[in-house]
Amino acid sequence: MMTLPQIMVAPTGARRTKTDHPQLPMTPREIAQTARACQLAGAGAIHVHVRDDAGGHLLEAERYRRVMEMIAEQAPGLLVQVSTEAVGRYEPPQQIQLVRDLRPAAISIALREIAPTSADEMRAAQFYAWCAHAGIAVQHILYDAADLQRLGGMIQSGAVDGSGLSLLYVLGRYTSGQQSAPSDLDPFLTGASHLAKAPDWMVCAFGQGETECLATALRAGGKVRVGFENNLLHADGSLAPSNQSRVAAIRQIADTLPSTLHQGVAQS
Repeated sequence: MMTLPQIMVAPTGARRTKTDHPQLPMTPREIAQTARACQLAGAGAIHVHVRDDAGGHLLEAERYRRVMEMIAEQAPGLLVQVSTEAVGRYEPPQQIQLVRDLRPAAISIALREIAPTSADEMRAAQFYAWCAHAGIAVQHILYDAADLQRLGGMIQSGAVDGSGLSLLYVLGRYTSGQQSAPSDLDPFLTGASHLAKAPDWMVCAFGQGETECLATALRAGGKVRVGFENNLLHADGSLAPSNQSRVAAIRQIADTLPSTLHQGVAQS
């Protein structure tokens, strides 16, 4: 079983480009250099998206391998989590095939993407079981309390292994002007309290409120994902100069917490 680090950086995402921020990393070399800088700033993992030559979102094992190799050279010891995000371009079989071809150490995958309907849950269950057998750590992306309730039902049915459960709570949506608030976390914490076993959970958030949302999650014993995928601003509303500056800001907050709230680094 793998435990994710306290701070993960998501530097690129699937949507933004350099027109949004000139320091947003898009090429394999830029992503690897950012990985190193963020590792030095206090991140223990990186959530990776890759782009095609035109800058578009891509799910391709070969491009991921290239990026992962470069990250391993630039930032040894940094955990790489591969995104399987569909972004309206890919279907579940393609997402699954990427993971089967790549066999990374860790992935994130949205429940509502891998199993859009209840009829898709058997396929999802088979995929989760294959990942467990292959030693691939799966983080389930959940967008609201209904997603969490549905996952709880799949745990009860045996479709999902409830032990060692890793969850990402998304506070908000990928929409223009989205501003997350700390109260967005409450429905997730309430829903998770009904799970048979406490999950390992992480939060990501959008807009200027990201810093306070992540601070709230850290104080509640959770983990956090920070970076330009979700937000370009510091807490005061100023434009962050780089991904590593956002990591450093969250690292500073995490370091003020009691040691009992600090989570261990990734291990298997």
